[in-house]
Amino acid sequence: MNNMENGNIVRNGHHHHHIPQSVSGIFILCIVLNLLFVVIEACVGFVSGSVGLLSDAGHNLGDVFSLLIALLAIRMAMVKPGRKFTYGYRKLTVMASLLNSVILLVAVGAIIAESIARLDHPQEVSGAAISWTAGAGIIINGFTAWLLMRDQKKDMNVKGAFLHMAMDTLVSAGVVISGIVINATGILWIDAAVSLLIAAIILISTFNMLKESLFLSIDAVPESADISMIEKGLSGLDGVVEWHHLHVWPMSTTENAATVHLVLEDVSRMEAVKSEARSVFRSAGVCHCTIECEEKNSRCEACECH
Repeated sequence: MNNMENGNIVRNGHHHHHIPQSVSGIFILCIVLNLLFVVIEACVGFVSGSVGLLSDAGHNLGDVFSLLIALLAIRMAMVKPGRKFTYGYRKLTVMASLLNSVILLVAVGAIIAESIARLDHPQEVSGAAISWTAGAGIIINGFTAWLLMRDQKKDMNVKGAFLHMAMDTLVSAGVVISGIVINATGILWIDAAVSLLIAAIILISTFNMLKESLFLSIDAVPESADISMIEKGLSGLDGVVEWHHLHVWPMSTTENAATVHLVLEDVSRMEAVKSEARSVFRSAGVCHCTIECEEKNSRCEACECH
């Protein structure tokens, strides 16, 4: 005896982690602030001849594009599902996270190439200009990170934006230090060395997000879903002889889905077992689940079910 439970039924009582609409306004404010800072930093960088400021401005411009992409993905994820896209556009959040990671990697490559060239041929820069401009960056990036901090645990795109801004705050602090050192010692290669440090920080902060977004794009089990807990919980359900056909995948960067076939000792307890199974999935971070129940001696009709 088989019984399929559709997504509309299991949706009741689930703990969804939708991003509040107020986040859109925060993203817009962050975009405006950072875009203004990029223009100022790039102008000062050109005038003073600082590759540190120019590389940081380039990275901040990448962050602006990242914020735009993340904002677009979050807004698209709010669009209601239709007959053509039954999940809506939620998967765009995963694609946005992957794209942002790639943009950052390209920026890292450009920074490293220019910094190495400057190490071979140091150029005169204004330490004071670097320090004052980067000091403004600490304020802008720090304020932006603070705005995103509250919601960064709810979505990978928000988390990515928060990490970018937090890292940028640290980077700006490093640029301030390089400006002070140049003023005090006249050692010009410090500017390029700080640029390489910037690249290293960006690379480290980007790697985990790149790996996770890449895995999510091919429907790997999300880090937010504990599959070991699911397996243990399903095995411990009273009346379940065995289970198979377990699949867990991301619907977006905030919502996960799963399917499973349960083999029951007594199908008369099917609804009770389903309710208990849903609790297992919810506890493990899965908000949408489709549960099919089978009689102990029946043959599963799904291809390669085992």
